[in-house]
Amino acid sequence: MKILLYFEGQNIIGKSGIGRALSHQKRALASMGIDYTLDPKATDYDLLHINTYGPKSLQMVKRAKKLGKKVVFHAHSTEEDFRNSFIGSNQLAPLVKKWLVALYQEADHLITPTPYSKKLLRSYGLTQPISAISNGIDLKKYYPDEKKEAAFRKYFHLSETQKVVICVGLFFERKGILDFVEIAKKMPEYTFIWFGDVPMLSIPAAVRRVVKKDHPKNVIFPGYINGDLIEGAYSGADLFFFPSYEETEGIVVLEALASQQQVLLRDIPVYDGWLNDRMNCYMGNDNQEFEQLIRQLVEHQLPNLSMAGFKTAQEKSITQIGAELKAVYQEVLERPYDHQIYAKVTK
Repeated sequence: MKILLYFEGQNIIGKSGIGRALSHQKRALASMGIDYTLDPKATDYDLLHINTYGPKSLQMVKRAKKLGKKVVFHAHSTEEDFRNSFIGSNQLAPLVKKWLVALYQEADHLITPTPYSKKLLRSYGLTQPISAISNGIDLKKYYPDEKKEAAFRKYFHLSETQKVVICVGLFFERKGILDFVEIAKKMPEYTFIWFGDVPMLSIPAAVRRVVKKDHPKNVIFPGYINGDLIEGAYSGADLFFFPSYEETEGIVVLEALASQQQVLLRDIPVYDGWLNDRMNCYMGNDNQEFEQLIRQLVEHQLPNLSMAGFKTAQEKSITQIGAELKAVYQEVLERPYDHQIYAKVTK
């Protein structure tokens, strides 16, 4: 078995959760001894596993079908999580949905990160088999490390007693960035750090203004940071606060859980079935509730659920995801060709 992993636009979205999903797939396949290639010109593969939805992705699907290859589409994206992101995203969202459906329906099998996103795909009228498989997490990478935590605090000139609340995400309104800043304004005694970025000209003026200048001194936007610093931030902060309104999974949430960090989330459907308020994380619904929970968590007035969260992350380890991907690949390769799909994409 040999898999062609395809990812379009690495330079544009490689820093996003989808970009990290590709890295996890490579490690997951390696953990199962599955041979793979990243060469889009390769022909000696058995199955195309495609992660993106641009025009080149469609070309790859057509090429694979002409070669008689099976296609698994990783449905990371939905109309719902496209909204409230880039300038004009809400106006374009219905067209994006049509494009996604046109692409996804050409696959022999769909993979999507959660039961929630699987439900969304079914609501689009997609009928082929769909497997809900987490994007997974590299547990060893995010295990708490005192040196990494010290490097994080030194980089941001934080004293040992300074309380820090972090978030990781693109500068999208749907990620809750405006709420993050509004809450920080009411809590000047804490430092709030939002890791991540996007090209400034691609986001609405209100978000751009908040990131550039309209935020209090206790809010820091350091941009995209990886490696020891972000890993040290995950475990070395006092709280991971992720007020996103819409996700298909939320890889950064898995990273925080793997870091044995306290996690505060907005109560949205994507977490149903794997994250539970007051059991392995904390959840809120509005800024007033978030402010109260942040104070209680940072000041240790609520039970620490970090180890319960870590156990949840363990269930989504790279090795586990590798086994689930392997099972899907084997089933798809053993399945007879759908001649209707084949005829449609090779016209």
